[in-house]
Amino acid sequence: MSPTTNVRPTGASSAYQTDQEPADLEYEAGSLGAPNDRQFATTLAKGLEILRCFTPVKPVLGNSALAAKTGLSRPTISRFTYTLCKLGYLRADAATGRYRLGPAVISLGYPMLASIALRQIAKPLMNNVAKALHGSVSMGIRDRLSIVYVETSRSSQAWSAQLSDIGLRYPIASTAIGHAFVAGCDALTRQSLLNEIKVRTPAVWKKHRERLQQAQAEFARKGFCSSYGEQHPDYYAVGVPMGRPVDGELIVFNCVTPQPLASRDSLEKTMGPALVAMIKQLQEMAFMA
Repeated sequence: MSPTTNVRPTGASSAYQTDQEPADLEYEAGSLGAPNDRQFATTLAKGLEILRCFTPVKPVLGNSALAAKTGLSRPTISRFTYTLCKLGYLRADAATGRYRLGPAVISLGYPMLASIALRQIAKPLMNNVAKALHGSVSMGIRDRLSIVYVETSRSSQAWSAQLSDIGLRYPIASTAIGHAFVAGCDALTRQSLLNEIKVRTPAVWKKHRERLQQAQAEFARKGFCSSYGEQHPDYYAVGVPMGRPVDGELIVFNCVTPQPLASRDSLEKTMGPALVAMIKQLQEMAFMA
């Protein structure tokens, strides 16, 4: 379909700037108690979980909200937030007494991003596909039961919603990029992952298990995995696994397009093959590099 300057998705203009996903909430609800592991540092884990409470929708939180989200007492939260502020991971707003994430969070994540050399090789190819398909192309790796974006390219069209950004996370169970990850795993890892989704997020599993269990077969048949609005009704997507660099994470890519600019036919005949071709070219370039 050809883009027009007045085409917009029918839902929120920035659908990918979300609060916590249902899959995240269900996962966390089942993880509040200390694991049955004597080596597990529960205090450290609780401190780190405070940082995960902040979202694009709720970037500013006070001690009361953090206590409600984590199940920790107000005095405990107060000590954690004080310490995190001293270390630069949070910064306090003197006027409201609430907190935002601090610059140290970015500094903490940068070494990991910098270690993924494939990002620099992939970026020009991702730009070309995003421009040609009037959507976004993103690279992701696994984080718990989600895929987190580590690189992204977006269409420059004036109407284009913010489809993606580095650091955004979306559930493996309900996304094309997540299904591509499942398809790209070896058999043992795939079964372990599906079992974890089933046990840790049973409601998510019940809703998406059929598509999840078919991910490998879909990829074998088409060369990509597809999503027709399962994650967000206004967006269609395809996902392709690239593979696992030596001693690295399994890397996957997706392409997302606003539904008014796509159809099932164009997704299957244009978007999917375009992403597959990009991955093949990228594999050749990465091997040469």
